[in-house]
Amino acid sequence: MLRAKNITFAYDKGEPVLRDVCLNIIEGEFIGVLGPNGSGKSTLIKLLAGTLKPDIGSVQMQGIEAGELSDYQRARIVAVVPQNSVMPFSFSVSEIVLMGRSMFVPFFGFESKQDLDVVKDVMREMDVLKFCNRSIHEVSGGERQRVIVARALAQEPQVLLLDEPTVFLDIKYQVELYNLLKKKNREDHITVVSVVHDINLASTFCNRVVLIKDGEIFADGSPNKVITYANIKSVFETDVYVGINDLTGIPYYVPLGCHPRT
Repeated sequence: MLRAKNITFAYDKGEPVLRDVCLNIIEGEFIGVLGPNGSGKSTLIKLLAGTLKPDIGSVQMQGIEAGELSDYQRARIVAVVPQNSVMPFSFSVSEIVLMGRSMFVPFFGFESKQDLDVVKDVMREMDVLKFCNRSIHEVSGGERQRVIVARALAQEPQVLLLDEPTVFLDIKYQVELYNLLKKKNREDHITVVSVVHDINLASTFCNRVVLIKDGEIFADGSPNKVITYANIKSVFETDVYVGINDLTGIPYYVPLGCHPRT
């Protein structure tokens, strides 16, 4: 469905941010991308979306080079939720979500009944329909993120790419958003690739974890395979405890830090 083949990328001909990265994304997966700041996670999302072009290697969408596809064709395959979505104007929630259909509306045309139905459906799924007439500036941080995800889902993509969608949210809204994404993944078989800043969230919601260090894939596999003491300590360069949750059977981590003497 979506494939990165030996991609290397550098900004302004500097040192490579990503080196020889290979990633084969299969339909229906829920993938968490983990790594320290500056490891290349956000750049990987932009390359997978086709907004950046690799210096070496290629990104393929359904077997076709991303650069050979039109914006319309790419929008039918992938949608992106960026890390920061600036909203300078006081659009309503429904207007923001409707922007996700802009690629499919004729120039100087109007939205069709199908467009409006899709928007209403995704607003209901993301639980934002109840405040759809409010300004985007009048909703909470958690509600705002659900609106931004709904806008991406309004494209009806096959793959949803997210760049740390919960980074500024408290734990309630983090879990709430990932529960909604997991429901969409299970019920509609939409493929999800998300940069995750919380290791425990990735372990809980993702069926595959990609660990990046210094622009290279350090580990790739199930949470139980990837989230180990050795891997986490090596990639994040900090001492941790990694255990297995007795209720779920999935790994979790606790940073050990510095403990004062008693």
